[in-house]
Amino acid sequence: MIRIVIAEDQLMLLGALASLLDLEEDMKVVGRASNGEDAVKLVHLHKPDICIMDIEMPVKSGLDAAEELKGSGCKVMILTTFARPGYFARALKAGANGYLLKDSPSEELADSIRSIMAGRRMYAPELIDEAYGQENPLTEREKEVLGLIADGKNTKEIASQLFITTGTVRNYISVILDKLNVSNRIEAIMHFKEKGWFK
Repeated sequence: MIRIVIAEDQLMLLGALASLLDLEEDMKVVGRASNGEDAVKLVHLHKPDICIMDIEMPVKSGLDAAEELKGSGCKVMILTTFARPGYFARALKAGANGYLLKDSPSEELADSIRSIMAGRRMYAPELIDEAYGQENPLTEREKEVLGLIADGKNTKEIASQLFITTGTVRNYISVILDKLNVSNRIEAIMHFKEKGWFK
């Protein structure tokens, strides 16, 4: 019997997922959580085989909870509406065994759980294409400049921290915006975050 904990902050969906999986002869839902913190507690309490985790939840996100459960012996499957490469990269880093999207057919969920329990990893194909299809176009120095912008530093502060002129900083910024195909600093930071390129 595959023992499952589900973490999902939309209560109707949480109930539906639990009912759906309880219909499977080889599965039993042993715990339901509406946030990442409760999910971690339930995993320690019930010692399930797998925890199905949403990402954006109150108190603690699914990715933070997955990182906390790394090495606990419980497999983690992310089930989310967000097909963001940045989230996918973090899920991989947290050791998630699966990353599926909520618009997948419901029968795929049970099959994916069985595949994960058999030792395979299950990732939504569109995420893999996106994650491996795009490399970070910025040089180390450009990443450094963007990181300082993200920290709230202005052109003058960046120049003094990196021992370069303000003109050089402005050149870097214009190259960064150009490479990321965005029109301002805020968009550059957002784009970089979404891609999961900030270390």
